[in-house]
Amino acid sequence: MTQIRDDFRSDTVTRPSAGMRRAMAEAEVGDDVFGDDPTVQRLEAAVAERLGKAAGVFMTSGTQSNLLALLAHCGRGDGYIAGMEAHCYAHEQGGAAWIGSLQPQPVPHQPDGTLALADIEAAIGDDDPHVATTRLVALENTFHGKVMPQVWIGEATALARAHGLATHLDGARVFNAAVAGNIDVAEIARPFDTVSVCLSKGLGAPIGSVLVGEAALLAKARRLRKALGGGLRQVGILAAAGLYALEHNVERLADDHANARRLAEGLARIPDLAVTPPDTNIVWVSVAPARSKAFSDFLGAEGFGVTGGYGKTQQRWVTHLDVDSAAIDRAIAAAERFFSA
Repeated sequence: MTQIRDDFRSDTVTRPSAGMRRAMAEAEVGDDVFGDDPTVQRLEAAVAERLGKAAGVFMTSGTQSNLLALLAHCGRGDGYIAGMEAHCYAHEQGGAAWIGSLQPQPVPHQPDGTLALADIEAAIGDDDPHVATTRLVALENTFHGKVMPQVWIGEATALARAHGLATHLDGARVFNAAVAGNIDVAEIARPFDTVSVCLSKGLGAPIGSVLVGEAALLAKARRLRKALGGGLRQVGILAAAGLYALEHNVERLADDHANARRLAEGLARIPDLAVTPPDTNIVWVSVAPARSKAFSDFLGAEGFGVTGGYGKTQQRWVTHLDVDSAAIDRAIAAAERFFSA
């Protein structure tokens, strides 16, 4: 197996920097199940403050964070609305259904990734005893790397409130959305009751997400976390990485976005590739069907890690802090060599 030299598979593949490792090694720790790990407490408070929320709970992953948000908002037999391609519906093993006994109510995405307000409203279950009672609308930003329009977010969350529904944001890459849109992350988070923020994607921490929101709701999520095996002990070692990421790796996301644009522009010059201009750090590339497998095999042999299999001919290239400008140049040059051969 060829070793991956330039890894574009995801922004989850980043390695802790020397500074982050020092912060982890020097972290003050306690037992978080007993609530006395000071570094975890600082991380939870820091993320909550950044997003303008009252409280936070450290989670092992974005999947756990999304699931516990859904379970905190909804009871058994309740329904929640999400996009058909939303991560919390389509890419988390249906955990809300088989663990929480919740009824997902998926609606189609528009070409820009949003959900039509009419579709959201039509999916809301009312007092009809034949359908699940809808409790929550769950949105995502960024969605497939696209920044969701702030006006639409306001309209969708206002619609939810008008029907007495809670709102959750899968904000795994919400800092990417804030940096790309030149907007305060707290403004993106403001209309939502809960927000899940990932530390191990573009921010470069080795593990973890933080769920933020109102204190009583977060207390419920913390209790549920224990039931799912998420009660951790001296986890301040990992929380320290998250604090370092918040302090050092947010503004630099603009570098990832710039690298993604340069990669997209270079690949778009190749006639056999159709490239979607990126908003943030994810570049979607459609390959001519006759060349798709051969191109993927070639990239692997050349030491490039790229995620394929989206519609069988679509690739996802993700830039991050371990992909520099030289890696972008190598990727473009390799693609040019393959398609000119």
